[in-house]
Amino acid sequence: MTTEPIDIVATRDALGEGVLWDDRKGVVWWTDIVGRRMHRWTPGGALETFPTPQRLGSFGLVEGMDALVCAFEQGFALFDPPSGRLHWIDQLLEQGCGIRFNDGRVGPNGLFWAGTMVEDAAKAGAANLGSQFTLAGDGTVTRHEGGFHISNGTCWSPDGATMYFADSIPGEMYAYDVDATTGLPANRRPFARTPDGASPDGATVDADGYLWSAQWGASRIVRFRPDGEIDLILPVPASQPTCVAFGGQDLDLLLVTTASVDLSEEALAGQPQAGNLLVYRTGHRGRLERRFTPKPGFPSLPA
Repeated sequence: MTTEPIDIVATRDALGEGVLWDDRKGVVWWTDIVGRRMHRWTPGGALETFPTPQRLGSFGLVEGMDALVCAFEQGFALFDPPSGRLHWIDQLLEQGCGIRFNDGRVGPNGLFWAGTMVEDAAKAGAANLGSQFTLAGDGTVTRHEGGFHISNGTCWSPDGATMYFADSIPGEMYAYDVDATTGLPANRRPFARTPDGASPDGATVDADGYLWSAQWGASRIVRFRPDGEIDLILPVPASQPTCVAFGGQDLDLLLVTTASVDLSEEALAGQPQAGNLLVYRTGHRGRLERRFTPKPGFPSLPA
């Protein structure tokens, strides 16, 4: 495994997040939540940047539709970044309520999972009012488990039988059993816990079933075995790595988003890669991203 990036995409994002590889178009997508913009990059080619109508916490690819399913700060929508076309499906949260949508991903049965986080406990009323939500292919939005501070790290084992999830503030990472019929998780149990100064952020699972976790505040990506023990640690040249995904034609590129938000001028001077997309070859391969599956009658983007 090489410990130096083989490529760097210099976007200097405030809060780069949610990186995904679109295998059909051969591009990488990610969001700068605070900067209210999205990036689309073709490895070895062009970088394009598009504005977003709200802070975009997470998104997923959509089967049969040239759009992204998105969890904006207030709720769920379809969005086409190049054209700016937008269709709101459900705006669950009021602006300025102290809670916003954050990390999410499409699960094994085509549901789009997205969790909320408390960004202002005084406005929200408590610090642990984050919850998990799903958007189904018929447009139904369902609230699931709650009581979290910052929802993060949603991903699944290769067979779809285990779901992983993290709450960043207490540093807890969990595993769930997944019902094969409904796709819903149950039997939450501890998977791993990060040490003080390291918060579990975005995560993905590779082809071997090992979980890769971006560790905010710790300048590292950690690969966990399925039993929760650490397999390896990849140091990164930014103290706030935020999300990871595998991409490239052979799914052998590890893509790492990072953040520059809240770093002092001194820290920024010492971290020239903070906010950039880092690309590594680890000797491991990922899996194709699952796609959100709309059912007949699901909304489409305006013409």
